[in-house]
Amino acid sequence: MFKTVDIISLGCSKNLVDSEKLMAQLKANGIAVAHDPEKPKAEVVVVNTCGFIGDAKEESIDTILQFAAAKRRGKIKRLYVMGCLSERYLEQLGESIPEVDKFYGKFNWKELVAEIGATYRRDLMNERSLTTPQHYAYLKISEGCNRMCSYCAIPLITGRHTSRPMDEIIDEARTLRDKGVKELQVIAQDLSSYGSDLYGKLSLAELTQRLSEIDGIEWIRLHYAYPAGFPHDILPVMAQNPKVCNYIDLALQHISDHMLKLMRRKIDREQTIGLLDEIRSKVPGIHIRTTFIAGHPGETEEDFAELMQFVEQQRFERLGVFPYSHEEDTYSWRHYTDDVPDEVKQSRAEQIMNLQCGISAELNSKKVGTTMKVIIDRAEGADFVGRTEFDSPEVDPEVIITPRKGQKIRIGDFYNVKITSAEEYDLIGTIE
Repeated sequence: MFKTVDIISLGCSKNLVDSEKLMAQLKANGIAVAHDPEKPKAEVVVVNTCGFIGDAKEESIDTILQFAAAKRRGKIKRLYVMGCLSERYLEQLGESIPEVDKFYGKFNWKELVAEIGATYRRDLMNERSLTTPQHYAYLKISEGCNRMCSYCAIPLITGRHTSRPMDEIIDEARTLRDKGVKELQVIAQDLSSYGSDLYGKLSLAELTQRLSEIDGIEWIRLHYAYPAGFPHDILPVMAQNPKVCNYIDLALQHISDHMLKLMRRKIDREQTIGLLDEIRSKVPGIHIRTTFIAGHPGETEEDFAELMQFVEQQRFERLGVFPYSHEEDTYSWRHYTDDVPDEVKQSRAEQIMNLQCGISAELNSKKVGTTMKVIIDRAEGADFVGRTEFDSPEVDPEVIITPRKGQKIRIGDFYNVKITSAEEYDLIGTIE
């Protein structure tokens, strides 16, 4: 059995959860494990890859090659690869990078425990070795997706939507609570469909309510809902339950009917606007995070102008844009020509983000003078950095707090913060 392992996690928070579970298993076997170390120096390196879009695949391959070179120099003894890229390109990677001792997919990483010389313990299946700050954790409630949007390779990698049993999720949430977690980032590729395969009905609202009943959990935040087939019964839970953050990540991707049809989104402009109106009316003050794709095949100047107008009108609190990536074996790859030049994709993405920057600045300015509940994530120099219920870690704005002389601030605690000024994205405040 090897004594030291370094795990490198790439891609999304769903990958991170897998890395944390692997780490817990290895540590239970007495193996010293480091996550994303600045200077990897263990006997074994495990790279947990992402295979979502071109840039992510390139980063994953570059990372594997970096450690393959280190192995050739004798710096490490074993190199293993797991995750989405490995799941999708298992044979090709094995042929092209022979320095890797073994490739694992996204779902058979448990076999890696034995490969390293340890024993997988089923009694620890919900255990995690947290890589996030101790006060928050990601909680994955399902895998896969049945949507088959034109541009998306995720169903090719993760397979069909599969919900985790509710009791198993609750048990894991309690285990996280016992480790000091106060805030759950509930994640899935498709939150909207949770429970449909196990219980014959959409069950996100029931699960969220049960999570909120766990003593010690103070915030629950929902990520990656799908607009078509949206679970409307989650809205009263958000509005009435103080533990459920008034925040939802709802990827819309576009608004023109022409593009929504090409993207195979199974929703149209009118239905999308109706859903947004319903969400805002039933959950006053909610902050909606959304994402759009710029330059999908067939996107005309008229389609893009309609999208820009929609962003201007809706004034989303949180927004991101991806230039379209032509991913092999997707519906787009098989049926469409990648006909929007890369420079046009990038320009359109930048135009949307420039528009959003002004919207964000305006919305933030309205928060000056208000008092907001903030959880403290970290210290930076003399300041502390936290988030409101409207902010997910790493992707959303933050609150910068300069403590008064002699004031004690604890990372992981909640404080009432008076907002004194605002930037385009971040807020500045003082603890009351």
